[in-house]
Amino acid sequence: MVEILSLPDNPGVFGKVAVLMGGWSAEREISLKSGRAVLEALQQRGVDAHQVDVRRETVLQLLTEGKFDRAFIVLHGPGGEDGVIQGVLEVLDLPYTGSGVMASALAMDKLRSKQLLQGAGIPTPAWLVLEEETEPAYVAATLGLPVMVKPALEGSSIGISKVKEAEALPVAWREAARFGGTVLAEQWIEGKEYTVVILGETPLPVICLETPREFYDYEAKYRADDTRYLCPCGLSQEEEQQMQRLALAAFQALGASGWGRVDILCSDDGSPWVIELNTVPGMTDHSLVPMAAKAAGMSFADLVLHILAQTLTTEKGGGE
Repeated sequence: MVEILSLPDNPGVFGKVAVLMGGWSAEREISLKSGRAVLEALQQRGVDAHQVDVRRETVLQLLTEGKFDRAFIVLHGPGGEDGVIQGVLEVLDLPYTGSGVMASALAMDKLRSKQLLQGAGIPTPAWLVLEEETEPAYVAATLGLPVMVKPALEGSSIGISKVKEAEALPVAWREAARFGGTVLAEQWIEGKEYTVVILGETPLPVICLETPREFYDYEAKYRADDTRYLCPCGLSQEEEQQMQRLALAAFQALGASGWGRVDILCSDDGSPWVIELNTVPGMTDHSLVPMAAKAAGMSFADLVLHILAQTLTTEKGGGE
């Protein structure tokens, strides 16, 4: 059992809670599914929680007129995971779950987060910024093939392609560029994929992900029934602890707080590489955070309450 914050005896201490979900990113449907799961768990535990479907046109009015005491953020992608909604909540002086404005913005931007991780001495795969005119031969010579081409400002593997031949790079660039922002080509790491959930300052048990698909893409994450989640993850105790320490170092390097999920690839020679930090991970029935919490002896409802309880111990729920 993982040592974490004790829960308050009286759910009334949370006051009126806005569960923020939906948003306007490409991950809207996943956010709605995650948000409804969180909302139901809070209500089952007696918390006065209410759904707030976040839209640009109405979010300020809903938050102001709702007279909420705090917010549980379950928004994925741009507008919800990039510091934007966190900034709105700061202005309203409303405590909220998860990371603050700066850490959210850094973690959402794959380019900036990789630059910071590299500067902090945390291993992350080599990359190049792709432009429409970038020569495919240069990318292949610099990073080797295959490479992952991805939009820097999206999550849930949206817009990502595995490129095995240099001639396919322009098509992959156009697919990623549809979502706006910078496009990256990232060195392919051959090996196993792991994820480490951080709750407060505590890493939860590591999960190993296995999929028969080319990589752990959107389909594998949210729809496929043949994705395997291994927990115990198959690493030795020492190796798992090393991976947990690396994940926590990445979490702290980006200034994250509250909760999050660090994705790591481990190459065939045993070297770990941090891919990215998710500051508002999914909370659906396919999601990794509830799986890790269950492995740590925590129910979904307890997990949700522990995340919310962090807003009672920090002035602005990770917004400092």
